[in-house]
Amino acid sequence: MELSTPWYVPVGRAVPALALALVITFTADHSAPLGYLTFGIFSVSAGAILVASALRLGVRGITRTVTLSQGLITVLAGVLALALPGGGLPFFVFLLTAFAAITGLLELYLGLRSRGRDRCARDRIFVGALTALLALAVLLVPPGFQQAFTGPDGVVRELTASIIIVGTLGAYWAIFGVYLSIAGLSLKWAPSEGAGSAVMTEAGSR
Repeated sequence: MELSTPWYVPVGRAVPALALALVITFTADHSAPLGYLTFGIFSVSAGAILVASALRLGVRGITRTVTLSQGLITVLAGVLALALPGGGLPFFVFLLTAFAAITGLLELYLGLRSRGRDRCARDRIFVGALTALLALAVLLVPPGFQQAFTGPDGVVRELTASIIIVGTLGAYWAIFGVYLSIAGLSLKWAPSEGAGSAVMTEAGSR
């Protein structure tokens, strides 16, 4: 099986995701501006890593084309988020769902297409499906949702669509980051095919 992605690519994508998941977890204000800022930072950094990974592939093909497209779309979404922080919740929902649906399906397609031939196929399938599910989860939140509730401390608070959507994004990044960290380190520590072939050759000569 070939390895089309170096181990540091999934790890590089995981780092901003984990950092921003922590930011959302420990920030009380889950407003749309926070969503724009964190999503913009993640998309620009993760998208740039995908673009660099695609350009690194010397041979032109489907993997390079799809990865490059995914990276450019991700960067574009991040630039829009950072450039339009006052776009409000409706535009944030549109931007987030469009990004998640398109890039998730691209990564899922690449993973399904390379099953049995690429060691990264399973990771692409998982991340692609997870990202596509993010789009679905965000779309299921009613845009004008508001519900008052009383917390354990007796203080009346309000649960809004913004809180749910930004919280869902943080949960997505936590799962995304943990999975890709494990996947990247597994690729780093996995025995190379060359070493495996040498061991098999040596065993067969005895």
